[in-house]
Amino acid sequence: MGRDRTTMFSFRGSCYILLVISAFSSISFLYWSNCSIPCYSGVQLTVQKQNQPFDLLSFPSAWNHLSFPSRPPPKLLKIAVFVKKWPNRYQAGGLERHALTLHLALAKQGHELHIFTTSSLNSSFPKYPMSNIYFHLSKPTAAGYLDQSLVWKQFQSQNSTGKPFDVVHSESVGLMHTRSRNVSNLAVSWHGIAYETIHTDIIQELLRAPEEARAYALTERVLKVVEELKFFPNYAHHVATSDHAGDVLKRIYMIPEERVHVILNGVDEEIFKPDAAKGKDFKLKFGIPEYRSLVLGMAGRLVKDKGHPLMFESLKQIFQENSTFRENVVVLVAGDGPWGARYKDLGANVLVLGPLGQAQLSRFYNAIDIFVNPTVRAQGLDHTLLEAILSGKPVMATRLASITGSVIVGTQMGYTFSPTVASLKKALHGIWEDGRENVEKKGKAARERGMELFTATKMAAAYERLFLCIASNNGEDSNDYCQYKPSYG
Repeated sequence: MGRDRTTMFSFRGSCYILLVISAFSSISFLYWSNCSIPCYSGVQLTVQKQNQPFDLLSFPSAWNHLSFPSRPPPKLLKIAVFVKKWPNRYQAGGLERHALTLHLALAKQGHELHIFTTSSLNSSFPKYPMSNIYFHLSKPTAAGYLDQSLVWKQFQSQNSTGKPFDVVHSESVGLMHTRSRNVSNLAVSWHGIAYETIHTDIIQELLRAPEEARAYALTERVLKVVEELKFFPNYAHHVATSDHAGDVLKRIYMIPEERVHVILNGVDEEIFKPDAAKGKDFKLKFGIPEYRSLVLGMAGRLVKDKGHPLMFESLKQIFQENSTFRENVVVLVAGDGPWGARYKDLGANVLVLGPLGQAQLSRFYNAIDIFVNPTVRAQGLDHTLLEAILSGKPVMATRLASITGSVIVGTQMGYTFSPTVASLKKALHGIWEDGRENVEKKGKAARERGMELFTATKMAAAYERLFLCIASNNGEDSNDYCQYKPSYG
């Protein structure tokens, strides 16, 4: 019998050991037990070096915890990508920003990328200096989605030109399940699933004003979950962008574990990084005096499901109740949406900056002391949290499963609150009482963990290895990229 391999997961305040038997290159879960080994902040995963490799497709945690060689790639792949919308570089939502960051990184590695996406009538399509990235555009449907019949013809044409695609990647339902069931070398990344959204619907109902009509989203959502349960198995491989989503796909959606892989979102570490000078210049530009004790920041779409009614009411009450807080705290709001104008009504210490490009966002994060995300949308892994963390800032966010399971895993990373005015106000007071020095310590801890897990480099390396694994399983490649040797990946 082969030697045992131990995988250690360390959480704040306690540790757990997952014992693994590797005699037949397989992973078997024996038991969890408390241990007295000292634990450092956040989730730490250590895979002890062994000569015996293990099967990546059965790895139970996020692939970001593992180390993969990044340059040069062992094999160049021809990759097909289906994404509803390819974003303008400076204006991208979560799914779009993920598609942009990931696939440009893969193209820079030398892989041949074919992007099947919709054309835009309102703006020119972005151009890139790389010759190995190709865009296949089509007119969107009335609902704004990819025309499946048209993109499938485009795909088949490219699949028969030169060598066929090594792997196919769908961002969410970019490629619908009616087509995906015929593609064995396909991976789909889920940035939100219906089961997660049930939590959002519950929160929205609790926050509903008495004069507002009751929504029937909960009943409709349950039916949506059932629908997803039926068609999700038509995708060969599933990539969950948070630990929580991965767990739901395995337990609730009943996808076999070897077909579910957790790869956490990552953001460009070359853009989002600490730079005190840029932060100081940003504050000078907007007239923020140094005597202000604390600078809070928010960024993104200023809409209801991002929690801005909740944040607005909490700030309004605190400003009315605590004049010291009002006089010494500045709130910077970056983004666009209906709540932008309402924030301006709170007074001169709430500055609404409008939408910012990535370079300006980097300066914005460096100008604040802590980033606040009041979202009530319980889906995916918000990129703004990761951008702030890589910029060396602690974060405060709603206590949602994807956030507490992957990002704010302990108080050393930041703060969490329940989606109520009372809980949010308590968290804001907690930041105020901790003071800037303690907040800065949390920011350093957050960045340390962020550099281990949430960089674009980490994310792209994990996807590259998954794609190599899928390609080797579907081709004649003698290399088994699905096997991981802890000593060198």
